[in-house]
Amino acid sequence: MRRIHLLLLACLAIFVTAYGQKTTRVNAVKANDYGIVYSLPKTSFEIKLLVKKTTYQRGDFYQYAQRYLGIEKPITESKSVYSVEDIKVANKGIADKTNSFMIEFRSNTLEPYVYLREDGVICSVNAQPEQATAQEMEVPPSTVPSSNPHRFFSEEILLAGSTAKQAELVSKQILQLRRSSNDILTGEAESMPPDGNAYKVVMEELNNQEKALTELFAGSVHTEYFIHAVSLTPDEKNITRKVVARFSEKLGPLDKDNLAGAPLYLSLESKTPKVDLPLSEKDRDRLEKKLTEGLVYNIPGKALLTIELNERKQSLDVDVVQYGTQDVLVKKMFDNFKQPIKVIFYPELGAIKQIIQ
Repeated sequence: MRRIHLLLLACLAIFVTAYGQKTTRVNAVKANDYGIVYSLPKTSFEIKLLVKKTTYQRGDFYQYAQRYLGIEKPITESKSVYSVEDIKVANKGIADKTNSFMIEFRSNTLEPYVYLREDGVICSVNAQPEQATAQEMEVPPSTVPSSNPHRFFSEEILLAGSTAKQAELVSKQILQLRRSSNDILTGEAESMPPDGNAYKVVMEELNNQEKALTELFAGSVHTEYFIHAVSLTPDEKNITRKVVARFSEKLGPLDKDNLAGAPLYLSLESKTPKVDLPLSEKDRDRLEKKLTEGLVYNIPGKALLTIELNERKQSLDVDVVQYGTQDVLVKKMFDNFKQPIKVIFYPELGAIKQIIQ
């Protein structure tokens, strides 16, 4: 077969994903008068923030950290701090129900069919749709909190009459754990682990106990990551520094109307010149007829998208359906009943990726 590459759109700087939508094959048969209704998508941007939450937990004995363990700067205040580690923009390509059409096939063509997404957006004609590879934002693993230190308290520590006495006894227990670890490492322990596996288990337990008890003086730091997403569907106009969300170091991601956070701005500037040609009534009728009889597809426009948050600013080139135009593959292209033409779309854009005939 001869392959014709009609459009190779540059969506290099954004995620283009199928968002897990299933596709369904719809056959053009007598029951539906050989006509299949489909929708074209419009661009909807999803801004994803990779957020890091760092939790600082003050230890019960922080006031005695320097005295008993020589820790110069223990954590003295329990708090959580949020930061944005990465920002990505994804084109969701949502169905535009105001742009729904019907493609009609001749009754004698060879088993014509169309693949549609669950929302009715066209994916392909007379061909299997290509499987989009979802490029998800990678979320780093969170740190594992230490064991509860109180479970390692001896009876003497539990019965101590004051916090100061408890701190003194716990510090001694920490020093004893360190001596035990050192004796095993140097082979001077009275009872050495019998084999390598036992050695590993014993050393891990000693280290875990020491870490958990030491955090009663030094404090602990725990980090976790999560993704916060907000969406925006542009119209045909440019967008200048629109607040789409807010972010606070103390509270994390916030709604755009919550003034407790710094604004996350989105700007979108069309790079596709608008050409307004006056059409006569005859030309308009001809265009309407053309759109109703063939296979309509999008030709997205180009735009510059900019995201700003505090001192952070990043720009990227994107394809925007709303800034573009539409065109039609004429109906007679699909009338070959021996070797039906195949059309594969970019489902998120409604643009033709490939024509095979």
